[in-house]
Amino acid sequence: MPRTRVLAHARVRAAVVAAATAALLAPLAACSLSGSADGPDARADNKVKPGADDGPVEVTVTPTGERVPAGRPVRVTAAGGTLTSVTVTDAEGHELAGKAASDGRSWVSDRKAAPGAAYTVTAATKTEGGTAKSTKAAFTTAPADKVNKVDWRPGAASTVGVAQPISLVFDNPVRNKAEVEKQLRITTSNDTEGSWGWLTDWSGRDRVDWRPKEYWKPGTKVTLDAELNGTDSGAAGGWFVRDYETTFTIGARQIVKVDLDSHRLKLVRDGETVRRIPVSGGTPGGDKRSWRGTAVLMAKEGTINMNSETVNLGDAYNKMVDYSMRLTWSGMYAHAAPWNARYFGNSNQSSGCIGMSDANAAWFYGQVRPGDPFEITGKDTKGVVAPGNGFGAWNVSWTEWQRKSALR
Repeated sequence: MPRTRVLAHARVRAAVVAAATAALLAPLAACSLSGSADGPDARADNKVKPGADDGPVEVTVTPTGERVPAGRPVRVTAAGGTLTSVTVTDAEGHELAGKAASDGRSWVSDRKAAPGAAYTVTAATKTEGGTAKSTKAAFTTAPADKVNKVDWRPGAASTVGVAQPISLVFDNPVRNKAEVEKQLRITTSNDTEGSWGWLTDWSGRDRVDWRPKEYWKPGTKVTLDAELNGTDSGAAGGWFVRDYETTFTIGARQIVKVDLDSHRLKLVRDGETVRRIPVSGGTPGGDKRSWRGTAVLMAKEGTINMNSETVNLGDAYNKMVDYSMRLTWSGMYAHAAPWNARYFGNSNQSSGCIGMSDANAAWFYGQVRPGDPFEITGKDTKGVVAPGNGFGAWNVSWTEWQRKSALR
């Protein structure tokens, strides 16, 4: 073969290789991704039709980079083709679910990127000509400068009374109440109607409770999904860096009716009176009076030390008290009070609590459960239990309670 023909052939090959290399190394647009076909089988199944436009798909992911601000959804867009699937995972393998637009050109995560996390984005695409490819990108978010935590009730897998609210108390202030409330989802086995309401807890911290319109139906199964990870509390509150979940069941319909004027308590279960118990309530005419309205049994605390100095009553008492059942944060209990035996059934002479005999207290303690309502009536009381003083939300009308939601 003549040497000139060999050289010409070599020049053609070099030109082809150079053109192909230049195409592969051509710079992509900022925040975009490049990838390769999904293997020989994919290429065989997605052959370009004659005359079809089979240019590369340009995929753009936001956010991008290192230590970017958290609290934003992840967005993926495609130009020159469509997204067939998008997967966003953090370093622990947790996925951010999302939805694609109907035209397949964009995808947005349902959840926001959490602080201090590393994410990998995998996008499967298809060109206009039908070629499938897979592309990847990664970004990290800046860590939280402050973390907000949650204390919630009731506990998981518990059985509670028909007046039990779902209550979340926050360590730090919550300024973005609407954003936080959007992340709280209640699921019930019978579509119970209810609403969130924001209030100030007795401790002074921000709190949000969910209560039904009426007392729960016995047997209702309830789930709280608080998908707060990646949500900003707002100024001075910090970020939430985890989700919370709790499930519980509603027990029998038990209502405790306390009449401070007749000095009697009765336990009503499923509409039937189980027992009447003589009691003595708070002393009339001063700070030792009891509260009225609906209080909810918060906890059965057993034998505890009760010290009057902790409730601003000086040195009135300091003793161990049996069968203690907490009704408010301010210190109202139902409990055994044998020192007041002569007053049971005829006079209110306690320091604000509902006292009864040892025998009745022991029986009663074994019957009630947290979440049971105490409906308290009486002429001479300190007033109605406030929503933040224990679980006093039942003393607010349904219309007024709904107005406490940040989303109404």
